[in-house]
Amino acid sequence: MSRRTAPAAVRWTAYVAVAIVFAIACAFLSNWQFTRNAERANELALVEANYDAEPVALADVLPEGSQLAATDKWQPVVLTGTYLSDQQLLVRNRAHGGTAAYEVLVPLQLDDGRVIVVDRGWLAPGSAQPEPDEIPAAPEGDVTVVARLMPGEALPSSGRSAPEGQVPTINLALIAETLPAAQADRLELSAYALMASEDPAPATSPQQIDAPDADPGPHLSYAIQWILFAIMGFVFIGYIIRTEKRARLEDAEEREEREHRARLRKDRDAAEEDALLDAAER
Repeated sequence: MSRRTAPAAVRWTAYVAVAIVFAIACAFLSNWQFTRNAERANELALVEANYDAEPVALADVLPEGSQLAATDKWQPVVLTGTYLSDQQLLVRNRAHGGTAAYEVLVPLQLDDGRVIVVDRGWLAPGSAQPEPDEIPAAPEGDVTVVARLMPGEALPSSGRSAPEGQVPTINLALIAETLPAAQADRLELSAYALMASEDPAPATSPQQIDAPDADPGPHLSYAIQWILFAIMGFVFIGYIIRTEKRARLEDAEEREEREHRARLRKDRDAAEEDALLDAAER
């Protein structure tokens, strides 16, 4: 049975079913955006609470053998030790300065024997090659670093790799594989440190990574838009049904009018025929 010849009730039921399916899809997408908005709000609250907090000792936040708590992300800590500059790595494809920049990772051997990866900042691609033209050296000897704790990153889902001396993400297990065994065994695997300052300060250093954006994003407005789309779907289906009913009513009225005119012509023709018969009989 085609849509053109299907009974009106069948068509209207199909229309409503389509609107319901569309509304369910919109509800799912709206809920997803509400969830993302809540996650973004939590992240902004965490940044506000921790980003400019007073630096504390690493052991107060991340004792050896523990895991970085989600609530301690962005917490500033004081790190003292010696950079393992010969184990320096670059993280590629980082979005800074409108370019696919690099971030400079240098393991720091702490006074307590632990090793933590320090992200010293970012560098732009080189003028004649993808890699930076120059990588500022980390301070030699004892150094005090104020840095913010960050959780390690996952490996790329695409499976992409990186050339020797580089890593595709700040995946701490992957970085451990590049270190000598003695240092890899003491590497902190639940967090790395995003540098804020170094003492002594070097003459040149990578560009400091910007503070996180405080924009809450469009998730809430998107969630409301999906709700409006669901409502508009029912409104549209209602408009279609109402338009079709009006068209059917107009068709019925036109059909009744045609039938009425046909009856009038038939009656008039019959009357004229009777008049002719009467005249012939006379």
